[in-house]
Amino acid sequence: MKRVLSFLRPQAGRTALQVGIKFGSTLLELFLPWILEHIIDDIAPTGDRRQLLLWGALMLFCALAVFFSAAAANRMATKIAADFTRSLRRSLFGKVTRLSSEQVDRFTVPSLISRLSSDTYRVNDMVDRMLRLGIRAPILLVGGLLVSALMEPALALIFLCALPLIGGMLLLISRKSIPLYAKAQQAGEELVRRIQENMSGVRIIKALSRTEDEKIRFAGANQSAVRADRQAETTMAVANPAMGILLNIGMAAVIVVGAFRVDRGLTEPGKIIAFLNYFVILQNGLLGITRIFTICSRGIASGKRLGEVLEAPERVSPPAPQEPAPEGHVVFSRVSFSYNKVKPDIDDLSFTLQRGQTLGVIGPTGSGKSTLLQLLLRFYEPDRGYIWLDGQPLSQMSEEDIHRRFGVVFQNDFLFADSILENLDFERPVTDEDRELAIDTAQADFLRHIPRGALADLSERGMNLSGGQRQRLLIARALAAKPEILLLDDCSSALDYRTDARLRQALQEKFRDTTKIIVAQRISAIRHADHILVLEEGRTVGYGTHEELLKGCPLYRTLYEMQMGEDAA
Repeated sequence: MKRVLSFLRPQAGRTALQVGIKFGSTLLELFLPWILEHIIDDIAPTGDRRQLLLWGALMLFCALAVFFSAAAANRMATKIAADFTRSLRRSLFGKVTRLSSEQVDRFTVPSLISRLSSDTYRVNDMVDRMLRLGIRAPILLVGGLLVSALMEPALALIFLCALPLIGGMLLLISRKSIPLYAKAQQAGEELVRRIQENMSGVRIIKALSRTEDEKIRFAGANQSAVRADRQAETTMAVANPAMGILLNIGMAAVIVVGAFRVDRGLTEPGKIIAFLNYFVILQNGLLGITRIFTICSRGIASGKRLGEVLEAPERVSPPAPQEPAPEGHVVFSRVSFSYNKVKPDIDDLSFTLQRGQTLGVIGPTGSGKSTLLQLLLRFYEPDRGYIWLDGQPLSQMSEEDIHRRFGVVFQNDFLFADSILENLDFERPVTDEDRELAIDTAQADFLRHIPRGALADLSERGMNLSGGQRQRLLIARALAAKPEILLLDDCSSALDYRTDARLRQALQEKFRDTTKIIVAQRISAIRHADHILVLEEGRTVGYGTHEELLKGCPLYRTLYEMQMGEDAA
């Protein structure tokens, strides 16, 4: 929580000014009942109209000053909280983008979305309310208690008797509510996950007639979220009625005792009226503190969740390899890796690519093909072994230095709801010539024939394009920055054989110096590669050219015969 509140430091000056205004406004508010008591008991009996008007005008001036100063302080509180939240969200988003893939897997994407949205809102609400009520409520409580005690000590004792009961009740409720709010937020994350999955997979859900089942699953997640939130809110909702009962009993006691004291001449009516006003002020102070407890219970729970992300350790590079740097543009040296650290997903993988060579990667589903690319992009660190990039150990290079060398197309890649041009350039310094070369190579000529061309807008995830058009646009985006290394992860599955063949030929001719790693399910997409890597359960079962693998790798030969049919004979 300290890490989250540290974002208030740049607002220290404005916060101090806001606190000062709020402090003065609250003191003036405490001054009003005293003026009323003085008018009733001291001025009114004299019949002096001049003094009455003078003190009435003073009371009106103080009331207006309280109103305008409180309004100004509240506006400042809202602005401070908004600037604080903007800075917090910016820093939090930056931190999320720097998290390693392992950290993102641990937090989960729905959880990070919830923290960036719902949790930052709750922390914003907490800061805003603390600046509004955190100064006013305690001053009203303490100041009202002191002034009323000086005015009528006997009546103040009635309120003092209720304070321990109220304080103990608030402490007990807040201790129970904070864990409940944390539980409610976790249930909310599950709801976000359900929504995210259904929005992303809406087509497949409809295609497989699973709409009703997903409705039931969503209803279950929604009910769990409602139940958890209701439990937390119900626990916190006990505070106001319980405190109201105690305060109303106290006020009734004040009226009864005050009436007896006035009747016996022990006090004056003005003091009783003023004391009742102070009792209302004390009541407002306690209600304010109760609201603070409610909001802070939620805000603290959210702040802890935000702190977990902000304080997540930065990636620490492993020790540099002691072995001499091997020759080659891309080198894997005895690399092993496991996601769950139980069974290796990549086991003892080694290969070398020279600049401009092409590596085809093929194997059954789950054999580690995409994991190889994830390791090469340093999304994950190998458990054993080393990866070298142009003679430099990958683990010692910055992510910026690594990623600027690559052009990448993943299996389920992403297009933004923006123009085609913006999706092609992707905020990179791409020239018109580079863009045209990328479009030609990717066989994306359709971009020149659609209305408005590259200026046409895409819907979210490019859903207003066909599957083949999306894949060609993604390949063009990867090529537009003329990368040193091109990674294609099964990204031509929606292309017909003729377009796929033209794409491979264009890559070979126009990007001759680019090192290419192509993950594919079809042998036709990689048969002309300089090297072909065959994986099975994370291990290398074949490595060589197409002709060499047909002779020496049974798995490759089987895949070839299954895909090529009679032509394989």
